[in-house]
Amino acid sequence: MTGRPELLFPLFASVETLPGIGPKSAKALASLRVATPKDLLFTLPTGGTDRTPVDSIRDVPLPGVATTTVTVGRHMAPPTRRQPYRVEVEDAKTTFQLVYFRASEDHLLRQLPTGERRVVSGKVELYDGLAQMPHPDHVLTVGETLPPYEPIYPLAAGLTLKAMTKAAQGAVDRLPDLPEWADPHLLDREGWPSFGDAVRAAHHPEGAKDLSPASAARRRLAYDEVLAHQLTLALARAGARKRPGRATEGTGRLQAKVAAALPYTPTGAQQRAIAEIAADMARDRRMNRLLQGDVGSGKTLVALMSLLIAVEAGGQGALMAPTEILARQHEEGLRPLAEEAGVVLALLTGRDKGRERQAKLDALARGDIHILVGTHAVFQRDVQFADLRLAIVDEQHRFGVRQRMLLGEKAQAADVLVMTATPIPRSLALAQYGDMDLSVLDEKPPGRTPVTTSTVPVGRMDQVIARLQSAVAEGRQAYWVCPLVEESEVVDTTSAEERFRSLRAAFPEGTVELVHGQMPPSQKDAAMARFVAGDAKVLVATTVIEVGVNVPNASIMVIERAETFGLAQLHQLRGRVGRGSEKSTCLLLYKAPLGEAAEARLRILRESEDGFRISEEDLALRGAGDVIGTAQSGLPRFRVADLERQADLMAIAQDDARALLAADPSLDSERGRAARLLLWLTEQDRALKLLDVG
Repeated sequence: MTGRPELLFPLFASVETLPGIGPKSAKALASLRVATPKDLLFTLPTGGTDRTPVDSIRDVPLPGVATTTVTVGRHMAPPTRRQPYRVEVEDAKTTFQLVYFRASEDHLLRQLPTGERRVVSGKVELYDGLAQMPHPDHVLTVGETLPPYEPIYPLAAGLTLKAMTKAAQGAVDRLPDLPEWADPHLLDREGWPSFGDAVRAAHHPEGAKDLSPASAARRRLAYDEVLAHQLTLALARAGARKRPGRATEGTGRLQAKVAAALPYTPTGAQQRAIAEIAADMARDRRMNRLLQGDVGSGKTLVALMSLLIAVEAGGQGALMAPTEILARQHEEGLRPLAEEAGVVLALLTGRDKGRERQAKLDALARGDIHILVGTHAVFQRDVQFADLRLAIVDEQHRFGVRQRMLLGEKAQAADVLVMTATPIPRSLALAQYGDMDLSVLDEKPPGRTPVTTSTVPVGRMDQVIARLQSAVAEGRQAYWVCPLVEESEVVDTTSAEERFRSLRAAFPEGTVELVHGQMPPSQKDAAMARFVAGDAKVLVATTVIEVGVNVPNASIMVIERAETFGLAQLHQLRGRVGRGSEKSTCLLLYKAPLGEAAEARLRILRESEDGFRISEEDLALRGAGDVIGTAQSGLPRFRVADLERQADLMAIAQDDARALLAADPSLDSERGRAARLLLWLTEQDRALKLLDVG
């Protein structure tokens, strides 16, 4: 099935082929991302109006919508066009007025002849004690019917509800009878209708409950969208697995040396992740795995053990970090353990120049360097490995898919492990990384001290500074994070520059350093180095320290104007402390009064150190795009599915998609062919090319 199936042609015609849609309305629909009847099928009502007929407007609480049969009385035309035109009408219990502004008298006399009966429907309100219905939504002759519950669609400028409703109905009427692609057991279990019945029910709600994401029709349609997305990812995953990899089996010799040198026993979660990675690497297809671990869950040890598997098998490994600070930190953390195992580890960053750089490149190409740690400098064309077996990318959301592919090109068959310290709710992880296998570190290694989190109003700033002074006098170190670099007239938040000046005056000379993203890298690194060495005691920073900075002696984190940060970011920042044996504290400075969402964020942070719980709460508070950051989120844009409120569907769909492809890899069975139709219908048909290539 290479081209679009003929059965679906009517749904992919121009939207102008629908009743009531001309070039002008088509342009308005385009702003709603609607170009075909198919798009309208998935553009569901956002609300509804109860049009159930009543005997009298007295039976409805005012102001409110009423639908009632009336006898038309006298017309009261105004002396000037500036005043409204009124028509007196009488229902079963009372008299009221229909009110029109800038009306055509001829039109109203034809539509509402005195003495005739009509059905009117619209919002009734009291004005100077008199009941009136301004511009009724509907005026019908007796016998004409209105749906008891009228759907309300999203609209754009130049598009009326009437036109939109008519067009949507036209699209629904075109829907052909399609074969079933959902698992019949799932439909039975969930009590879902067929796709066609779900579309019809969603466009003809019978009450507010039918508009809820929890309604059977809407869950079914959301599931179809999510299933198409997961099928696409599963096909991509299957395609990646078909690409030849190399079996890389470790001997365990080097890993045992490192394990013996550790002052602690790895957690169960670390051991499980290492075993999953080792099993993947031993297969003769490429590994594509995401290692997800909360702040301080010990991803670095898992990374090192994985790299040692590559070295034990006679190959090389690379670990890539998004910033030079992080790359250096990885190198410093891994070097002592690598030396215990007798493994040669080198660092390559953009700073390496001339002879020194060339010497490293030559050693790498000869295979004398076993593990290379670096920044994106690792991607450059002149960097050649002798035998790269494993590439690890740290902090995935800083690297795009393109860079991931470039890394893959460095070694056609290298296994890829992506690490992220940002716990992502399971539903979003499946939506974003559904083509990858997932390992989760959900335990904290021993020796991590819990962090006490408190909220403090900015009015008590002096007390916070006094507390900091006594902690520094005892030899402890602290971070002070600010939301802005320079002072802003628009936003009322203290800038990092200004806070640095004020704290420098409150502490002995040379105690306070400043780091922010706009500084030259050399200046930034020098300030960080003084803090890491313990020469500087207080580091004033913007969120550049959010990811990965490791200073075990730092036991106090002050976050100024904490209410302006997102939950996940606050959690990441807090994770910079509690890395040593000292009791650690995180102070969230806020400006009262707090909004509801900000208060909820700070409360959740006080109550929990579990990054996964925090990420789920963050999703509920902010929505999917914001949690990952819409610009680089890579999240699909669904029309019906709501990742916040229908998160469970993502896991069900992933299992279903993988099971379907395991049973029918080429989608040639009856259900497989139906699934191909779903991919065409949701415009995920690019995935079908993967089948053809495969």
